Amino acid sequence: MSNSIIATIVERMPRLELPDCYLAAGALYQTVWNRLCGRDSHAGIEDYDINYFDATDLSSGAEDAAIRRGAELLGDLHVTLDIRNEARVHLWYEEKFGVPCPPYPSTAAAIATFPSTSAAFGIRMRDGELDVYAPYGFTDLFALRTRPNPVLAPREVYEAKTARWRRQWPDLVVIPWPCDSEARRR
Repeated sequence: MSNSIIATIVERMPRLELPDCYLAAGALYQTVWNRLCGRDSHAGIEDYDINYFDATDLSSGAEDAAIRRGAELLGDLHVTLDIRNEARVHLWYEEKFGVPCPPYPSTAAAIATFPSTSAAFGIRMRDGELDVYAPYGFTDLFALRTRPNPVLAPREVYEAKTARWRRQWPDLVVIPWPCDSEARRR
């Protein structure tokens, strides 16, 4: 991928000691799209998403402590980190997005509900090897195409994200949100 920040984060993440922890979404697919479009690997990346799953403490204080540890461990990279406990998402999701979110059983389950299938993947080090989770594969990602994943996120979230993405990657093919009856069949 040739994004040195991604490599450093993934190498250091185990020191955060966060259970079921992945670097996921934004910085990953954006790095791929940057490379496919001949851009600098780091161009336009707003943040680096570190997602973990700890159902033993759903407090915002525990998540804040993880955020502080991440800032301490990765502060020298001078990037914005978005560190979130996926076990807590059901507590705030409906208020923010207008639809309920059942509690996730794992980080992988959360990744599988990301609004775009090409963005739904995560990486981590596991037993000294790179571990990749991509429930929808990489065909769309490497074809510079994004497809909606109407499992959870509302249509408006997908459309807002894809509008922003098209401004950065004009060659990106955006598959439209399916009609409501098609989304319910999934």
